[in-house]
Amino acid sequence: MFAESAGKERVIIMGAAGRDFHNFNTYFRNNPQYEVIAFTATQIPNIDGRRYPSSLAGKLYPEGIPIYPESELKSLIKKHQIDLVIFSYSDVPHLEVMHKGSEVLSYGANYMLLGPHSTMVTSNKPVLAIGSVRTGCGKSQTTRKIAKILKSWGKKVVVIRHPMPYGDLAQQVVQRFASLEDLEICTIEEREEYESHIEMDTVVYAGVDYEKILRQAETEADIILWDGGNNDFPFYNPDLFIVVTDPLRVGDELLYYPGETCLRMACVVIINKVDTAKKEDIVLLRENIKKVNPEAQIIEARSPVFVDNPDNIRGKSVLVIEDGPTLTHGGMSYGAGFVAAQRFGAGKIVDPRPYAEGSILHTYEKYKNTGPVLPAMGYSPKQIKELELTINRVPCDIVIIATPIDLSKIVNINRPFVRVQYELEEVGKPDLEEILSEWVKKT
Repeated sequence: MFAESAGKERVIIMGAAGRDFHNFNTYFRNNPQYEVIAFTATQIPNIDGRRYPSSLAGKLYPEGIPIYPESELKSLIKKHQIDLVIFSYSDVPHLEVMHKGSEVLSYGANYMLLGPHSTMVTSNKPVLAIGSVRTGCGKSQTTRKIAKILKSWGKKVVVIRHPMPYGDLAQQVVQRFASLEDLEICTIEEREEYESHIEMDTVVYAGVDYEKILRQAETEADIILWDGGNNDFPFYNPDLFIVVTDPLRVGDELLYYPGETCLRMACVVIINKVDTAKKEDIVLLRENIKKVNPEAQIIEARSPVFVDNPDNIRGKSVLVIEDGPTLTHGGMSYGAGFVAAQRFGAGKIVDPRPYAEGSILHTYEKYKNTGPVLPAMGYSPKQIKELELTINRVPCDIVIIATPIDLSKIVNINRPFVRVQYELEEVGKPDLEEILSEWVKKT
């Protein structure tokens, strides 16, 4: 019924412009046992229809490698007699991972997940990695807190961020961001991850080829700080791995790929948001952590929200703009902006969905769990314009911006706005400073 290919194993890599490219670079590039026929793409707009360029693909792929929509997976497997499909993206329910596997197997191909030993690159500098069990647990504020502590001790810290290469891949092999001006080429999602580090005078690297990125970053760092994306495990072999969990989504730490992998690998686990979660959910989360990783140290923390001019919110009708990935990949119905609106006495939270424009409307249709808040989507100039149009169509008194960036520098907002910020605060002992102090002594 199914044809077998001779010679090299013919491969498709399923991804979302991140882990998929890294898996290729570390496992398949220059590997004569395999022929990677294609990447398939999902989750991220405008990724499919491009090519992984020959300059990155290596000598075995002089024409590069095409990228197709994942919806074409069946026809690609049959047309090219594919032997092996690699699943290479993150924050996916375990059940969906196996549904994808069952689909692939039904077409006759093998199905594989690549693990840390096959894909992690080893640094000649100490590596401290931050990950999570779901998107939106609080990695960003945790990474900021750790960088601040290490720098206060005189350490040269360089952050390397999980990839978000949505532009010209050949020009994004190694990206270094050291000033706000460097961010002018970035999407909103990229700016959300880079801007706060740069404001702290921390250099950020990202791109496509993470071994090249690491080797350049090592020349200016005492410590490499890996800032993970979604709930993926690190690209680098960590000397200390800190994983953030979320009691507002208790149970997800055991139900999502590869978040459960991160939890099992962690040296330190942070239970974040203890100030807003139910006590019984915090207890259950702690029990789940202990079941799968009894050796991990556990820190409890909160992420309080801070608003400039909170009195401007009280009694007003508000539009809440949230961090995009928290609502999309993370599956949350709201974020810090919604919490701030309630905490500071907003009179009404205006539902933006009836006013959504273009791809913003499509985002709501795809991520149906999203509540009456606006995800800050901005993967292209066109989508940023549609975000701006949506914001300015919503009838409200004031806009609450809960993305980590100053969104007003990117879109024109035609009414008053306030920004919401949030930082990590540990509760009790051990805390990050205590754990980091012990780790630094050993490095």
